[in-house]
Amino acid sequence: MAFCNCNTSSPAHLTVWRQSLLFNGNGYTVYDNLNGSLVFRVDNYACDKKQKMFLMDSSGHVLFTVCRCHEKKLSILESWKAYKGEKDGGSGGDQKPFMVATKAFRSPSCSITVVTGAKYQIKWSCKEGWSKIFPEAAATLPVAQVSRKCGTAPEFSSFGKDVFTLIVHPSSRVDQAMVMAMVMISDAMK
Repeated sequence: MAFCNCNTSSPAHLTVWRQSLLFNGNGYTVYDNLNGSLVFRVDNYACDKKQKMFLMDSSGHVLFTVCRCHEKKLSILESWKAYKGEKDGGSGGDQKPFMVATKAFRSPSCSITVVTGAKYQIKWSCKEGWSKIFPEAAATLPVAQVSRKCGTAPEFSSFGKDVFTLIVHPSSRVDQAMVMAMVMISDAMK
């Protein structure tokens, strides 16, 4: 199932709540701002969220499995891989990653290479609470951006540190599920 907003002329606005639908899980719940429907959920099923997470559609079908790489014990680079669908618990066998992300130690950005050859840069500010995803070729216009959600009424000026707005721009031609997998990776790297 694809979640591409490519055919619309306006950006997709999603609410990302860093709260799992499971009682004691670590994950996210993502809603469509237009109608409030559940779009994605992220859970780790008792794994450490800094090691392995699953991005699912509203029905619970796994769209991406996001895993931390443990190839080198002492390295200044942190690396994550995203696999289409559910990656098995073993070494992965023939399964090739759809995306590979790398980040240098203490860097506020990471680079992502997609199996198609496309490259992206994610930049973030933990202090200001935002992340932006840029195509490597055009680093001035973001494909998507995440920021803390703010309301219009004074009593809802900020929804708290666990509620964010994710905007996916229509001109980017990037699938919303792919963007959400990138958000999961950047959040784990922070």
